[in-house]
Amino acid sequence: MKQLFFTLTMILMLSTPTANAQDNYISDELFTYMHSGPGTQFRIIGSINAGTKITIVDRDANADYTQVIDERGRKGWVSNKHVSRQPGLKIRIPSLEKELAQVKLMLANAKDNSKIKTKSLIESLDQRNAQLKKLEIYTNDLHHKLINAQSEIRALHARIDTQKDNLLMSWFTYGAIVAGGGLLLGLILSHLIPHHKKRNNDWT
Repeated sequence: MKQLFFTLTMILMLSTPTANAQDNYISDELFTYMHSGPGTQFRIIGSINAGTKITIVDRDANADYTQVIDERGRKGWVSNKHVSRQPGLKIRIPSLEKELAQVKLMLANAKDNSKIKTKSLIESLDQRNAQLKKLEIYTNDLHHKLINAQSEIRALHARIDTQKDNLLMSWFTYGAIVAGGGLLLGLILSHLIPHHKKRNNDWT
């Protein structure tokens, strides 16, 4: 009867983990031994390969051992140093390879986008350089036109000054001619018009 009760208890424990049970993993070593009790002095009941997923059933803080159930349903004790919350490499490697493939794809897309952006940037720079060259030519042309206009303005100012001097000289000459003509006319008239002598009236 006791043996039957013990057997039923073991079956229940194997089929229904305790509330403290949780998924853990054997650390990345080749393998570790499972013992029938919390310590190396207990019988070895098997080995667990590195990265194997396990469920923790109990812990012995004094012996620094953990009671686990492996993927095959075996129950035993392993050293705490071989128990890890992080999945083993055999589980992580496929995930890492998938992440690596995604990163490579992202890098390839980024590289393609970079090439497209670089090409677009180069084309934009070429257009800007062409516009700047046209603007430079236009600016130089305006500069030459400005210099020519300034030269023409200076020439016009000099011409106006010369015309002013010529006009003043013409007025002076005209005035001198008028004055000389008036003087000459006066002399001529004085010779043409006879002078009458005054009569001496005697008042005797």
